[in-house]
Amino acid sequence: MAKKEKVESIEIIESPEALQQEVSKVTELVDKNKTSVATILGVVVVVVAAYFGYQWYSATQDAEGEKKLFKAVYAFESDSLAAASKDLAKVSDEFGGNTQNLADLYLGITLLKQGKFDQSIEKLKNFSSSDLLVQARAYSLIGDAYAEKKSFADAIDYYKKAAEHKPNKFFTPTYLLKLANAYEANKQVKEAVDTYSIIVEKYGQSSESIPAKKYKAILESSISE
Repeated sequence: MAKKEKVESIEIIESPEALQQEVSKVTELVDKNKTSVATILGVVVVVVAAYFGYQWYSATQDAEGEKKLFKAVYAFESDSLAAASKDLAKVSDEFGGNTQNLADLYLGITLLKQGKFDQSIEKLKNFSSSDLLVQARAYSLIGDAYAEKKSFADAIDYYKKAAEHKPNKFFTPTYLLKLANAYEANKQVKEAVDTYSIIVEKYGQSSESIPAKKYKAILESSISE
């Protein structure tokens, strides 16, 4: 009997509306705590601004792996972090291919929400996707984890990766705003000003351009004093 052809794919679709809610929260935190950018970056909004829809057909995986991943994802979406972390770790260890790849993404996010930043970074670095939005999202989450550790130079590297990966008007401005904040936290004022300028000049229609103009003016004023 001929072997059934199977196609391997992961589809994760981000929602501009959901991401905008995250942007609003980040901007509000910045407004309230602008005197301490390290504090701002230390409060990661880890509500994943995405609708995680996925489908996969992998010749190397069996129904048991898919069943276990579904169970783990249900715990994740129910915000049962302890259960999700345990189940996702088992799936990541026991299976390969797309099942493991997606498990690592969810596990990385779960660990980030639990404050386990080094472990989160490890899992998120394991994840890879050809999707033009999701890979950038993973880079940004790694940046968030480094920012929580106050490893701002590393956070900068990953926010830059997120911003430079398939730039688009929906999500790139958010990554640039995080990048500018990380530059400020790392005492790189010129780079922060330059990044705010990019948001204003290239993404002037985005909601991020409003705080970018404000923070750029504040920094420029402090430089001239």
